[in-house]
Amino acid sequence: MLHDIMPGTEELLSKGTTSGYIGFDPTADSLHVGSLAQIMTLIHFQRAGHKPFALVGGATGMVGDPSGKSQERNLLSEDVLQKNLAGIKGQLEKFLDFDCGANSAQMVNNYDWFKDFTFLDFIREVGKHITVNYMMAKDSVKKRLEGEGMSFTEFTYQLVQGYDFYYLWKNNNCALQMGGSDQWGNIVTGTELVRRKGAGEAFALTTQLIKKADGTKFGKSENGNVWLDAEKTSPYKFYQFWLRTSDDDAKSYIRIFTLFDEETIKALEAEQEAAPGLRALQNALANDITVRVHGEAALEKAIKSSEFFFGNTGIEFLSELTHNEILGLFDGVPNYTINTADLQQGINIIDLLAAHTSIFPSKSEAKKTILGGGASINRNKITAEDVINQDALINGKFILAQKGKKNYFLIIAE
Repeated sequence: MLHDIMPGTEELLSKGTTSGYIGFDPTADSLHVGSLAQIMTLIHFQRAGHKPFALVGGATGMVGDPSGKSQERNLLSEDVLQKNLAGIKGQLEKFLDFDCGANSAQMVNNYDWFKDFTFLDFIREVGKHITVNYMMAKDSVKKRLEGEGMSFTEFTYQLVQGYDFYYLWKNNNCALQMGGSDQWGNIVTGTELVRRKGAGEAFALTTQLIKKADGTKFGKSENGNVWLDAEKTSPYKFYQFWLRTSDDDAKSYIRIFTLFDEETIKALEAEQEAAPGLRALQNALANDITVRVHGEAALEKAIKSSEFFFGNTGIEFLSELTHNEILGLFDGVPNYTINTADLQQGINIIDLLAAHTSIFPSKSEAKKTILGGGASINRNKITAEDVINQDALINGKFILAQKGKKNYFLIIAE
């Protein structure tokens, strides 16, 4: 996982308990899987006996970090930021131990020390210690200046993040800042500020940016970010994201995102090599991460949902799901809306499949398929004379139609 380590960092960590921190971006009320590498860094840090600080950028979220970005992001209001901070804290508490004595994790918000820091005080107490030449030499700055340019707000971001490190060094004995490799420039600005302003010593450690084996960015699905919040990305979709990883990616991810020991990982790799179709690595990866993010019950539901399309889970399982979970399960499946009033009066099955919906292009084709036993409603075979009413609704809302074994259609009563 490691990318860069400032000289002296290993010696610092071997001396005894060290306080270190990682910053998290509060531009949404949930972290996503792209944040998991940094969460894992803090987990390992705490497991090694050190004290982790998770800094949420209530102040820096109002500015915007130019690192790795080609455009300036929108600034957030304080109300939105507070909502986002609360969501992130709840998620971090699932991974880090905030009540374990000397090395308990601690959450800090840089808004707390920036809210009363005036501009004049900042440029006098911070700005004078870092030269413009030093700031201009950073890759994140140079790339933006070669393109569309950058605002003064973004240009000063590294000073703001640097002061975070100085503040935590001075007030919380934080001697180490960690982060992704794209944060190296911002982190060393902090170590420089500690040296110049505080006449102290601070250290830096970065991890590799996680990429897929094909070189594309990790953490995105077809629908965008894969969130840790169940309302933004359902546990089923979250589980599927990990289950669908390639063999090469699974070998890498199981080392980064789980706490399995080397012996366990090698045994899973041997199992995968012996029977690739069983996808032992992907299953172990998906199970482990889904439990830690969403819990055992959500994992069980995700597994049952995954097996549903293979016929291993009965139709009655759908009644255990919420409205949104059913929509999530059938995301990408063609769906149709019918009138609840029509359903109460009863709809002939052929009319339902070919007139009220267009599951079949014509009534004659619908009838032909039904007579041949190739269509079903809620996994029950049907006849051409059947009348469907509200009794067929699953959770009072849905009807599942099938054409053949693999073609599913969701009918929604409104």
